[in-house]
Amino acid sequence: MKLSAPELLLDAQAALGEGPAWNAVHRCLSWVDIHAGRLHLYNPSSGEQETLSVDPPLGCAAPAQGGKFILGMRHGIALLHPQTGQLSVLASPEAHLPGNRFNDGKCGPDGRFLAGTMDNSEKEASGALYSYAPNGALKTLVTGVRISNGLAWSRDYRTLYYIDTPTFEVKAYDYDLESGEIANPRVVISIPPRLGFPDGMTSDAAGRLWIGMWGGAAVTVWNPNSGQLLETLPLPAKNVTACVFGGENGTDLFITSARQGLTRADLSEYPLSGGLFRVQTNVEGMPTFSFGG
Repeated sequence: MKLSAPELLLDAQAALGEGPAWNAVHRCLSWVDIHAGRLHLYNPSSGEQETLSVDPPLGCAAPAQGGKFILGMRHGIALLHPQTGQLSVLASPEAHLPGNRFNDGKCGPDGRFLAGTMDNSEKEASGALYSYAPNGALKTLVTGVRISNGLAWSRDYRTLYYIDTPTFEVKAYDYDLESGEIANPRVVISIPPRLGFPDGMTSDAAGRLWIGMWGGAAVTVWNPNSGQLLETLPLPAKNVTACVFGGENGTDLFITSARQGLTRADLSEYPLSGGLFRVQTNVEGMPTFSFGG
């Protein structure tokens, strides 16, 4: 693999920058600042950024058909019309859990929106992973989750990879494209705690998994078939949260980060924490899928 040095695109100083997604049609990157309730739209060609605000927290946002976004918010899933600002609630699976909020989420190759929840105090295993289909069907895929995080699919779309951060594990599930059901859970990667906490995740066309390391100042690259660590990509931000492939050729790796929880000493060592970064690669990434296909 050829990897450039990380390039700072935006010194955003995001408290909790997360969830980058690449829109190949509009050639635009979207990402969120969770507790600020901000959805950022960044054009890497022009360097321009537009910001949309919703009620915080905004756990995740994924592209949807018609230029819309599907969001994971405090207790529910909603559809945002960015041109009008109209927000339509689609499902509220955790209205009865005031201590929970949605966290990471993205759309699958089948057009479903997968998004998980967590205890906002990061103590209870009260979270779950949900699947919301374009026909309105809501399914609970995983329960007993502490911090629902990274999601990615294999090259043939038949395997879903998933991270519950405090487990330091990546689990794989058989994924049924027709029904959206998962089965046969197994641990494929066990991450040494010295590397940091595994956060957001993406995959590439060779089947490798790229994981942002919270507290680890890096993106790590893994072979899920062997569990082997293949590459460590250092970043000038301590809390690296997530990454996604995009750009003109789908080979640019966009990386989000956070300032939340950092001490004054941390920020002195990593002043660019909370920034948006890009690494140029010779790797073809898996595409960002949209809600509804």
